[in-house]
Amino acid sequence: MNYNPDVLSCLANLSNDEVFTPPQLANQMLDMLPQELFQSPDTKFLDPCTKSGVFLREIAKRLIEGLADTIPDLQQRIDHIMHHQLYGVAITQLTSMMSRRSLYCSKSASSKYSISQFDDEDGNIRYRDIRHTWVQGKCQYCGASQEVYDRGDDMESHAYEFIHTDNPNTLYKNMTFDVIIGNPPYQLSDGGQAASAKPLYHYFVEQALKLKPRYLTMIIPARWYAGGKGLDAFRNTMLNSNQIKVLVDFNNSADCFPGVNIAGGVCYFLWDKDYKGKCEIRNYAKNGYFNCDIRSLKEFPVLVRNNLAVHIIRKMLALGKTLDKLVCSYSYFAVRSYERGTNTRQSNNDVVLLSSQGKGFYPLSGISDRNKILNKYKVIITYAMSGGNKPTQNGDYQVISSLQILLPNEVCTETYLVLGIFDDKSKAMNMCKYITTKIFRFLLLQALTSIHITKDSFQFVPLQDFSKPWTDEELYKKYGLTDEEIQFIESMIRPME
Repeated sequence: MNYNPDVLSCLANLSNDEVFTPPQLANQMLDMLPQELFQSPDTKFLDPCTKSGVFLREIAKRLIEGLADTIPDLQQRIDHIMHHQLYGVAITQLTSMMSRRSLYCSKSASSKYSISQFDDEDGNIRYRDIRHTWVQGKCQYCGASQEVYDRGDDMESHAYEFIHTDNPNTLYKNMTFDVIIGNPPYQLSDGGQAASAKPLYHYFVEQALKLKPRYLTMIIPARWYAGGKGLDAFRNTMLNSNQIKVLVDFNNSADCFPGVNIAGGVCYFLWDKDYKGKCEIRNYAKNGYFNCDIRSLKEFPVLVRNNLAVHIIRKMLALGKTLDKLVCSYSYFAVRSYERGTNTRQSNNDVVLLSSQGKGFYPLSGISDRNKILNKYKVIITYAMSGGNKPTQNGDYQVISSLQILLPNEVCTETYLVLGIFDDKSKAMNMCKYITTKIFRFLLLQALTSIHITKDSFQFVPLQDFSKPWTDEELYKKYGLTDEEIQFIESMIRPME
């Protein structure tokens, strides 16, 4: 038997910069749609961010089979599909040629090698080299930095046509699309570190909805579940929509895109114009198994991705206050992460500063202490999640790292987050014991979709009486967890190092 690999499957594994969609994944998304769409000669499909052309190619396969009885002649059938049913907007000139090659079997739709002849080389896959519109140093459409992206014509602008217009209807002369499907660009560098890159994918979803399709399905990062980074309005729109019929969640992006690590995982969804109701949420588990439940997306301020975790959280919230009321805001002492203390005291008023490089002396005048906690015991962890929101090879998480207690007259840089403040050191130690429990870290994990731990991340963690230490066994009993729920927590969270 000869090995004949699909070139688009190979392409999907090439790079983290442009995350290409494997054909298998594209077909899983297409499977969510009513299959009668592929049996109608009137159904119109649009990929507004085509890269490899995999969605259009796989749709074409289904239409060629589905329209066999309606249009018996194969060439007439292909011509009708290519000219009247499939459309794309490429994100770069290179991907426009790749997409045409996938769909038309030629990078030029007017070539003699194209399986369906067009009068121009674009066919129905368009690409226009447009530029950002700068307003006070930012693009008014995508927020790109003028300092970074105002460059020569010989360089890619990354001004994607579909989201750089007030009215996307003008791209295809007010054409109505039944299905919009795609895998949009995820982020745009702002010239800083990768973690500070600006999200882009939500603009494609919002723009697609302006076209009023019957169905919309896209695969995007799952970081929108918790908002932040300009995603709060998008999150609220998604959570309050009762038209998202299906949401398929992948906690580990490698389960969708082999070899690609996207912090917080990815998801794809089916938005149905005529649907009103709760959402079927499918959690991907090992060996291709999906755990499914039907529930409201707006039950909590953030989207809790795991169905079994929702049942656990409901039990927690039923019995009292949560820890987010106690946790301090990010960078409480207002000392930047690059600051370092000195080896010797420069003034009698100096405090002890903990940075990522250890402890040193730091001027009292250089810190902020609005709630007067300097002379108390302070329980802290690192602001960044242990392991970068990526599970170990065993599929479990540690979640937090660098758990410790700051003594009176000790402060920390913004590398750390203050979780609790106490007059009594024994209570601080009891809180540390609570933090090391698996149930604490499991509940914290449910509100995390990036590497950063914030005050809001503790909204599902119950506040305890810290006059005593706590163990997982005591907490499981206190909240009445079932054996299945306990096993689930134990399988997800590794012992605290």
